[in-house]
Amino acid sequence: MTDRITVTRTFTAPREVLWNVVTGREQFATWFGTEAVDVPLDTLDWSLVEGERWSAVMHLPDGTTKPWIGDFVEVVPPSHFAIRLTDQPEQPDELAPVTIDLAEVGGGTELTLTQETPGWPDDARAGLTAGYGAFLDSMERLVERAR
Repeated sequence: MTDRITVTRTFTAPREVLWNVVTGREQFATWFGTEAVDVPLDTLDWSLVEGERWSAVMHLPDGTTKPWIGDFVEVVPPSHFAIRLTDQPEQPDELAPVTIDLAEVGGGTELTLTQETPGWPDDARAGLTAGYGAFLDSMERLVERAR
C-alpha cells in the first residue's frame, strides 16, 4: 500500500500563468470549489505567506457547508507550493500535507500534485484522486480564461 497519491497534468500555459491560478485567492476559491461547489470569497482567509494559516468554507450542492483549515508550508514562486489542510477543523493537528510542483515542459507546464495518505484505504485514496482530477479540470478552465 502506498502512503500518498500523485496526480500529474500538463497545461498549455506558461508556468507563471499556472502559478497564479494555483495560488491566487480568487482562483483558489474557484478551483478548490470546482464547478459543483461554491467557496465564497468572504469565507476564504488566504494570504500566501509561509507559516500563516488559511481557512475556507465550501457550500455544497445539498445546502450544507464544509469548513476547511490549513497552513502554508512552502511558497516558492513559480515552481513549488506546499500546504497542509483538513476538513475537520476540530482536529487542527491532523493536517494533511499537499504539494504542487510546476515544471516547464515543451510548450507548457507540468503540474504534479501529491498528498500524503498514510493508512488510507484504497477506496478513499481513489476518491481523493478523483477529487483532485476535478480540481485540475477547474484549473484548466481558469488557465484558458487567463491566456
